[in-house]
Amino acid sequence: MVKYPLIALMTDFGEDDFFVASLKGVIAKINPSARIIDITHRLPSFDIKAGSFILFSSFKYFPARTIFLVVVDPGVGTSRNIVLAETENYFFIAPDNGVLSLVLEEESIKQLREVTNQNYFLPELSRTFEGRDKMAPVAAWLSRGISCEEFGPETTSYKKSNAEKPQIKRDEIIGHILYIDKFGNLITNIPERMLELLQKKTGKKTLSLSINDREITSFEQSYSFVKKGELLFLIGSLGLIEIAAKESSAAQKLKIKNGDKCKIIVRN
Repeated sequence: MVKYPLIALMTDFGEDDFFVASLKGVIAKINPSARIIDITHRLPSFDIKAGSFILFSSFKYFPARTIFLVVVDPGVGTSRNIVLAETENYFFIAPDNGVLSLVLEEESIKQLREVTNQNYFLPELSRTFEGRDKMAPVAAWLSRGISCEEFGPETTSYKKSNAEKPQIKRDEIIGHILYIDKFGNLITNIPERMLELLQKKTGKKTLSLSINDREITSFEQSYSFVKKGELLFLIGSLGLIEIAAKESSAAQKLKIKNGDKCKIIVRN
């Protein structure tokens, strides 16, 4: 392990209660040398899909060997497992509820373990705060150099997201809204490369986007290419198609929610 290991925290706990402070206290007590970075604690409560997306959007910008502790856990106290994943570059600790599905599809998994060894939990366990009593101490002990093998048996499976994948059908791409950010931008699951595949397949170049019975024809490089309030779509910073309204909320204008369908269409 590195001399000053980095633990990145992401939860849906908010910042008004004792929850986040408790996680940090547990980590600091076990490993005072650990550095802690907060990704966010303002995920919508119980929203596994939002947690999965935020983690996916940010993890690759962290230094190699960062330990990610992710607590979005509507199944706390049930028989759901806690998993520890070591990938080629990082470590991830989370409830096995699908919150790691996007990053584990992206990363090369070296080993995946069920976290079961009570020697690395707090002595007194609560059925309602396993993030504090089990996951945080495991992250701290891992940061001190305890090997992954010590925390529990190896497993070959983890819970995957049931979200639909984007598909090319004839002269269009059918996708869905993955996430709505604080500006009201609609981030889809359609990657840039699929546009190139569609254009190559059809021999057509002009693109439009259809969503909620609205057709958007402005496909631009950035928000500044349209007038204030005008709808557009573009390739966002994650390499995914985004729908936006300049200095306004596309989500409000279009009355869209996560999971809604959208289509990219090619024309002559």
